[in-house]
Amino acid sequence: MRRANAVRGTVLAVGALFVLAPVGLTPRGCGDLSGGRLCIEGPVGGVGPFTVRYEQYQGRPGIAVRLGYQRKDDRITAFPGWLGTQQTWHGRAERTGRLNTAPGECIRGVMEYRDRTYVTEWHCS
Repeated sequence: MRRANAVRGTVLAVGALFVLAPVGLTPRGCGDLSGGRLCIEGPVGGVGPFTVRYEQYQGRPGIAVRLGYQRKDDRITAFPGWLGTQQTWHGRAERTGRLNTAPGECIRGVMEYRDRTYVTEWHCS
C-alpha cells in the first residue's frame, strides 16, 4: 500500500510539473516559424561545437533544408556560413560544426528552404 501511494504521489508531482510549465515559451537561441522551430546551440564567446536544428511541428511532410549560422560583432555582420543540407527525419534536421566565437560576438541560426531564408534571434555572449 505504501509503495502504491509513493508511486501515485510521484506521478502526481511529475504531472504537476507539466501542467505548470509555461506554454509558448521559446528557448534562448531559438525562433518559432510557421512550420516548426529553428535553434542554434553552442558556446557563444568561446570555441566549440555549434548545432543548428530545425524541428517541424507534427503532421508536416518531410522537407530538405539548408542549415547554417550568421555571426556579428560591433563592427560587422557576416554572410551566412552553411553547415549543409539535410532532409528532415521524423520531423528533425540537424547539422553541427566547430566555431571559434569571440567574447562580445553574437550568432544566430539560419535556415534556407525553397529560396527563403529564416533566422533565429541573435544569441550573444
